[in-house]
Amino acid sequence: VSTSWDVGIIDGLSGWTASVDEIPANTIARRFRYDVALASTLKDLEEDIMEGLKERGLDDSTCTSGFTVVIKESCDGMGDVSEKHGGGPAIPEKAVRFSFTLMSITVQAEGEEEAVTIFQEQKPNSELSCRPLCLMFVDESDHETLTAILGPVVAERKAMIESRLILSIGGLLRSFRFYFRGTGYDEKMVREMEGMEASGSTYVCTLCDSTRAEASQNMVLHSITRSHEENLERYEIWRTNPYSESAEELRDRVKGVSAKPFMETRTTIDALHCDIGNATEFYKIFQDEIGEMDLKNSPNREERRCRRSALDKQLRKKLKLKPVMRMNGKYARRLMTRENVEVVCELVPSEERRKALKELMELHLQMKPVWRSTCPASDCPDQLCRYSFNSQRFAELLSTTFKYRYDGKITNYFHKTLVHVP
Repeated sequence: VSTSWDVGIIDGLSGWTASVDEIPANTIARRFRYDVALASTLKDLEEDIMEGLKERGLDDSTCTSGFTVVIKESCDGMGDVSEKHGGGPAIPEKAVRFSFTLMSITVQAEGEEEAVTIFQEQKPNSELSCRPLCLMFVDESDHETLTAILGPVVAERKAMIESRLILSIGGLLRSFRFYFRGTGYDEKMVREMEGMEASGSTYVCTLCDSTRAEASQNMVLHSITRSHEENLERYEIWRTNPYSESAEELRDRVKGVSAKPFMETRTTIDALHCDIGNATEFYKIFQDEIGEMDLKNSPNREERRCRRSALDKQLRKKLKLKPVMRMNGKYARRLMTRENVEVVCELVPSEERRKALKELMELHLQMKPVWRSTCPASDCPDQLCRYSFNSQRFAELLSTTFKYRYDGKITNYFHKTLVHVP
């Protein structure tokens, strides 16, 4: 990394013009150099750091090394950003933002056993603490361009893991070491970064090797096994096929890792998409229950449309909830409530089914705070204690009362909610 630090916003392609097609190369991405961005973030927090040292009773003149900084990395597509009527350069209509949040700073004073936390981000999920590093006009599904632009970021990050940043804080040079945690990715981006198949794959999960069928058979016991290292090894196996297997056997051996993982992500569950995924599924269960699917075989298109419009009408009339084209976070939050399930139950003929539907929703509402909260142990300790129990009961309901829908299949997020949140 070059020694000059006074570089501002630089061209995101970092000289890789050859790899981008059809697009005027100098318009496609802008970024900060990663080390410069981190140094400037620490300078922003200079007062907090000095304050933290003072509060912990540490003498700031002796604490010049042993600082550890934890960085949360995030990356997401920003959807449609097309010019409404402009004659700018021809670039993709989609954009991606890569950003980071400084989560905490600890210091281990010389001769001390324990590291002491001197700064902790109070609102790690707020957009106020989230710092953009790279903005690019790329469709997040365009793997080649995305990897070309983020390649240099990955290289800089790798260089920084091995080295220390020396920075003047409070008038003295201090040495900082960084830990990067790639946890700000949704499932689509994790699959993209880690070389896995897309979300519709039979390999339902980014945290374990389970297939959709296995996940529906065993809804409560799976441990988290996937990791960036393992994905890299699996890609090598996929590439070299050392056991000369057929495509099917090979795919099963690598559990769907068929592209080279290029950025390390941490196994996490993205709470917003968990909400959205589960609400989508409840919306479908509501329709099935209105149409008494437990008694019938598969409905035709007309019947399906009928049920959906009955449900939408009811939600609109009673709860002023307008139907949406694609499920979003706001709709998901409004759909998943007790009063809502009461309203839907008015359309469900059988008392027994109504009871089951209410119990399913009640369990979901008990579980949800645990994955929504930044710190469940302090925010919702009771729900946290009951989580495993609730998730087992939820799984039991799906595999018995709602068997017509979950026989041999389950959605990605029901799987994560029931199996990996605990």
